[in-house]
This record gives sequence, structure tokens and C-alpha cells, in this order.
Amino acid sequence: MDDHIKQLLLLGREHYGKREYDKAEPLLREVAKHTDRYADVFDMLGVIAHSAGNFVLARDWFERALVLNPNYTEAQLNLMVTLNDLGNYDEARKLYGSLRRRGGQRAAADDFVKGRIANMHAEISQAYSDVGMQVEAIQELEKAVALCPSFPDLRTRLGVQYRDAGDRVRALEQFERAKRENPEYLQARLMLGVLHLSAGEHEPAEREFAAVLERDPENTGARMYLRIARAHKAGEPVSSEPAPAGSAGGRAPS
Repeated sequence: MDDHIKQLLLLGREHYGKREYDKAEPLLREVAKHTDRYADVFDMLGVIAHSAGNFVLARDWFERALVLNPNYTEAQLNLMVTLNDLGNYDEARKLYGSLRRRGGQRAAADDFVKGRIANMHAEISQAYSDVGMQVEAIQELEKAVALCPSFPDLRTRLGVQYRDAGDRVRALEQFERAKRENPEYLQARLMLGVLHLSAGEHEPAEREFAAVLERDPENTGARMYLRIARAHKAGEPVSSEPAPAGSAGGRAPS
């Protein structure tokens, strides 16, 4: 491989790592035309195609990656997700079974594989959310939570999506369950408090914000929200408070 192709590969990987898929794709395609030595090039092209909703092309790229390296775990997982999206559930199950057999102990392999796939769904959800495709973003996070129901961050992200879609009941369910399963995951409690606050439920909102501050006294968002909840409860105007040093202006998290 000449120096020009090596440079294209380097730039393609760099843009891909930054999720600049529109810049990475033509570079990686050019590399793929000149050499088939790099399985990760086909895997990256598969991810790019999948993110654009072109599942058939994505499947082809992932399969080419696996021809080069049949034990390429990331490509196998990506292909499994794509096969499911195409409705080829039997093929996906066969691939999963093959991967699990090579993964050693069954339970450990199951947890590892499910976690990786769940995080892939979460990444796809974020991509959909970034372009305003909320229904699709929710569907991907639902798949992620179904795979890893004990991951509080996934449940919380799903709750935020439900909230933004106006489905307060489902949002409440996700935040409550994330809090119950991992009380130390403070983002779930913070979002639960925000949900109560937005509905005018000041006392439960106060409880959640106070619980966050008990564990993280420097949490700027919880402190600001608690002040708002107490002011509204008392029928008073919300007083301003200087942002603490190094808090980036005291902005609350979204």
C-alpha cells in the first residue's frame, strides 16, 4: 500500500473517530478500492451505512470485514444489530450463538455481548435524536434497555426521550426504576426531580434534589432546581445565586 493510501486511511479513521461520517466515508471507500487488508475499514463503512439507514449496504460491509477476520467481535456485533434491523432474526441468533460459543463462559459472554449491543443501540439513538427523529431514537433506546435493563444510564436516557415526547407516565417509570435499581446514579434522581418540578409537584421534586445534593453537594443543577422548587412552593420569586467558581456559569445540565 502506497503512502497516499496510508494517508487516506489515517484521515478516514480520524474523521470516523470524531463521528464526521460525511468526511470519513469517501476516504474509507477509496482505501477499500485499493486494498482489502484492513477489516476495520469495512466495519467503519458498515457503521456509516447503518447510521444512514442503509441496512442492506451495512450488512454487505460487515460481511466483508468478517471475510477478512472471522473473529472480529465488533463487526460481528454490528452485523447482528443490522440483521435484526433487516428482520433477519434467525441469522442474527445464529451469529450470536457462534459468538457466544467462542466467548468462553456463557454468562460472561452473554453480559459482554448484550452490553456492547445495547451501547450500539444507544449510539444509534443519539444519531437519530441529533437529526430530530425522536420516534426512531426512542425505539433504539427501548432495544438497549430490553437488552440491559439494569443499566441506569440507558433507562435515564430513555426517560428523557419519553419526557421530551410528552409521555410523562413512561418517563416517570424509567426514572423511578433507574433510581430504585441504583440509588447512587444521581442523574436519574435529578431528571426525576425535574419531571416533578415541571408538573408543579414541588415536594417530591424537593426530595429528589435534596437527595442529589446530599451525595454531591457541588451539583449546580440540583442546587438551582431546588431553589426554584422551594420558591414556587412558597409563592416567591426565584432569587439569583452566583455561580460557584469553575461551574461554567452555573448552567444546569439538560
